[in-house]
Amino acid sequence: MPAEFYILPDPPRDLGTVAAPELEAFFAATGAQIDVTEEPRAYYNIRTDRIHMPPIGTFHRAAGYYGTLAHELTHWTGATKRLDRLGRFSDRKAYAFEELVAEIGNCMLCAQIGVEPEFDQSAAYVEGWLEAMKEDSRAIFRAASEAQKAVDYIMERTVQADRMAAE
Repeated sequence: MPAEFYILPDPPRDLGTVAAPELEAFFAATGAQIDVTEEPRAYYNIRTDRIHMPPIGTFHRAAGYYGTLAHELTHWTGATKRLDRLGRFSDRKAYAFEELVAEIGNCMLCAQIGVEPEFDQSAAYVEGWLEAMKEDSRAIFRAASEAQKAVDYIMERTVQADRMAAE
C-alpha cells in the first residue's frame, strides 16, 4: 500500500532526562553489553547477547529508563552461559513465564539499587502475564524464585567488579 495509508509513530523526542553516573557505573559493572540507539524499543537480543535501549532522554523519568534496563538485564541473566533459563522456554507459556521473571526481577533489582520502581507499569505487566498463565497456580512463586536468582547473579557480578577495581 502507498505510504500515506500507514500511521507511523512519532519519532522519540528528547525529554531532557539525564543519566545518573552511579547507576550507569552499576549497570556497566554487570558486564552486559548495552547498546543505546535511536531505535525506540528496549530488548535483550539472545542471538547477539546484547541489550538494546533507547536514549535515556526519551524517557519521562530516569527511574523509567533504569527500570526498563533492569528488566532487560534480568532477561540477559537467562542466557545459556549465565543462569541458563532462556533455553528451557520455547512456547507461549514459557515466554510469558520469562516476562514475569524479568518484571519481578526488575522490581527486586530496583529496590536493591535505590531506583523507585514504577509499580503501576509493573503491576499491569505482571497481571497480563499471570492471566496468560492462570492454569499454573504456582507460577508466581517459581517466577519470583528465578527472579531472585537473577538479581543475586547481577549483584554478585557488580560486587566482583568493585573488588577488582579496588585492587
